[in-house]
Amino acid sequence: MIANDDATAFKKPDMTWWKEARFGLFIHWGLYAVPAGKWGESTGYGEWIMDSARIPVPTYEKFKDQFNPTAFDADEWMDLANEAGMRYVVITTKHHDGFALFDSKVSDYDIMATPYKKDIMRQIADAARKKGIVPCWYHSIMDWHHPDYLPRRGWENRPSAGADFDRYNRYLHAQVSELLTNYGPIDVMWFDGEWESTWLPKYGTALLAHCRELSPNTIVNNRVSQVRQGMEDVVGAGTGTQQAVGDFGTPEQHIPATGIPGQDWETCMTIGNHWGFNAYETEWKSSTTLIRNLVDIVSKGGNYLLNVGPRADGTFPPQCVDRLKEIGRWMKTNSESIYATEASPFDALPWGRCTQKKVGTGTNLYFNVFDWPKDGRLVVPGLGNTPKRARLLGSRTAVAVSREGSNVILKLP
Repeated sequence: MIANDDATAFKKPDMTWWKEARFGLFIHWGLYAVPAGKWGESTGYGEWIMDSARIPVPTYEKFKDQFNPTAFDADEWMDLANEAGMRYVVITTKHHDGFALFDSKVSDYDIMATPYKKDIMRQIADAARKKGIVPCWYHSIMDWHHPDYLPRRGWENRPSAGADFDRYNRYLHAQVSELLTNYGPIDVMWFDGEWESTWLPKYGTALLAHCRELSPNTIVNNRVSQVRQGMEDVVGAGTGTQQAVGDFGTPEQHIPATGIPGQDWETCMTIGNHWGFNAYETEWKSSTTLIRNLVDIVSKGGNYLLNVGPRADGTFPPQCVDRLKEIGRWMKTNSESIYATEASPFDALPWGRCTQKKVGTGTNLYFNVFDWPKDGRLVVPGLGNTPKRARLLGSRTAVAVSREGSNVILKLP
């Protein structure tokens, strides 16, 4: 464990690349892909199946003998992320079930204990860099498998006598050390599972300091410490004497109505209802909804981390592939309105969203129109300066600009 556990002793990393990227791929993959959402007669499970279906540790461990993703191709995954316009990837190195998708020297409960026997993180890191995508790691603080992690699940029969949470904390630090030193520069550590009572603020501060000392340029999310309040969280959501910990907030399945002014934040969302693969998923978000979520989030100053849960064989569900490709087709024309843009200067627009970008001595405004006016007149309320010119992205066709009082009118072709 790193000796200096004061995170304030370290400089906050540069967030520029992350704020310019705006769009990333989240991947939840692990042993839970083997049962694929089903246990007994129930088919509604996902990555939480071990806890939700009350599967004992010895029974759940057997999934590792069936995990052999021979169809996994990291290059294909990163090609698809590139096609979708995603600039970074965050993948589960270990979820709450405790199974590590990497070659861990401090645990036998890892990818090397499966028939596959190849380090997934090594392949992801290499493929991502080759394709120009930034590799980032998700790592769970909670660990339902480790004998020293507390508390036990309420339904378990495992005794807690002899469990040593400080010893578990040393194990956690050791795995984080492996992740931050064995795979080249890792630009984000995305922690999760921090909400249980055993994870005291001192542990979060020490873990952040550990990351800072090992890898000063690595951005760390706020879930490193127990400061969240529900899913609609911000960086400084702690109460009482708790201080904001981490570099950005992480609203989950939620877009803050007005963004989070003064904070860096990233909304993570699923394409279906589950994070991990569920073979019985039927409720998939449309590509239009996903694109509008992206635009909405960026217009409020946030990043969009969109999740895929791969199948046990290492392939993406076709519903996810189709939607990522459709997003990519939209991004080919409209990515200028996403990358390196800032939040909208308008409180609200009745017909869509706006992003902005400094260009030279001026500012570009990008209007993403969700509801096109039937008369072809797009009213931009309260715009003080009349734009010099306007055009449709992907086209050289000029859009006529006029003013009516405090409103600017764009005559759409």
